[in-house]
Amino acid sequence: MADETTRNSRKVRVGVVVSDARDKTVTVEVGRSAGHPRYDKVVRTSTKFHAHDEANDAHIGDTVRIMETRPLSKQKRWRVVEVLERAR
Repeated sequence: MADETTRNSRKVRVGVVVSDARDKTVTVEVGRSAGHPRYDKVVRTSTKFHAHDEANDAHIGDTVRIMETRPLSKQKRWRVVEVLERAR
């Protein structure tokens, strides 16, 4: 029961795969937009995450859901949960 609560509290992000060159690893770009405090403009930023993809299932352009996990390597702290939409 406690394990289920911990797993559910992990961060989840949705982003687009921008690189699948490495084995079992994809680079996912997650974009977000926020209002600028002074200029009242919408500012868009993006962050790249390295995510573990055990089955090499995701490819460039796919929209994926990633979840926070324990450190898997120097840069990988996320894993691919599912591929939401395939690239056309």
